[in-house]
Amino acid sequence: MRPAPTAASGVLLAAAVLLSLALGARHLSVGEVWAGLTDPNAAGYAVVHDMRLPRTLLGLLVGLALGVAGAVMQAVTRNPLADPGLLGINAGASAAAVSAMVFFDVRVFAGYVWFAFAGAAVVAVLVYAVGGGRSATPARLALAGAALNAALYSYVQAVMLIDPAALNAARFWGNGTLASADMGTVRKVAPFIAAGLLLALLLARPLNALALGDDAALALGARPVRTRAGAIVAVTLLCGAATAACGPLVFVGLIMPHAVRAVTGPDLRKVLPYCAILTPAALLMADVLGRLAARPSEIQVGIVCSVVGGALFLVLLRRVKAVAA
Repeated sequence: MRPAPTAASGVLLAAAVLLSLALGARHLSVGEVWAGLTDPNAAGYAVVHDMRLPRTLLGLLVGLALGVAGAVMQAVTRNPLADPGLLGINAGASAAAVSAMVFFDVRVFAGYVWFAFAGAAVVAVLVYAVGGGRSATPARLALAGAALNAALYSYVQAVMLIDPAALNAARFWGNGTLASADMGTVRKVAPFIAAGLLLALLLARPLNALALGDDAALALGARPVRTRAGAIVAVTLLCGAATAACGPLVFVGLIMPHAVRAVTGPDLRKVLPYCAILTPAALLMADVLGRLAARPSEIQVGIVCSVVGGALFLVLLRRVKAVAA
């Protein structure tokens, strides 16, 4: 990683963290933020330490997870418009979590997180099997994921209509939010995201080889089947944890890897670390924008990501078409 872009990325992330801690229904100065982090007797301690700090830490973890997962998905499918939801993993986690809320009356993260992981894992195995197993190709994986994705989100909408009480809780979570973050949630998702990140970094070199095609990858010593299976496990860990923690967030894992590659080039050994820095910064800024746009209330970060990401996706789609032409 080059020093200048790395330093600039670090500054952007630090600025996003500071803004996330300082801005909201009540604006705080830098001094008040510091006092709120260090002095239990400070006036802003409850706001900073108990509310905004967990929210910021969860935003960092979820942003990291989605950015890295998006870069891995685009590499393993060789599809520049792929995102973590392409293989239906986010949909599987959402379907399982909503089922837990409606059918088993599980309304706390500590309960439905395990349902979310189970749903993500089951869908990952199904996609891999339907996509051809050991003979799976990027196109077949993408088609299998798209079919399961559509079916599962239709199921989520149908299940949420069964129980009006569960509908309110699931609807808030289903739009994607960091507002309900607490330190317990942060501690629970951190190990899974750390494991997914480590596995993704270990796969960076073989995924680079896989981008040249299976034959070239074999010639370079990579194992395409094992690499794709490992990539699915990494994305399952990252997306399952992120979706369980704050609900599905769209476009984050699609847009940011493209922005990073504009600086680093296609080498995943550089793309993944920069995604792990810049995507959390972008997600925190979207969260801050949602807080400021509707003060003293707020707009959920998932809605902000949908609006801003949708516009950027149209620009990206035009660029992809122009390159293809």
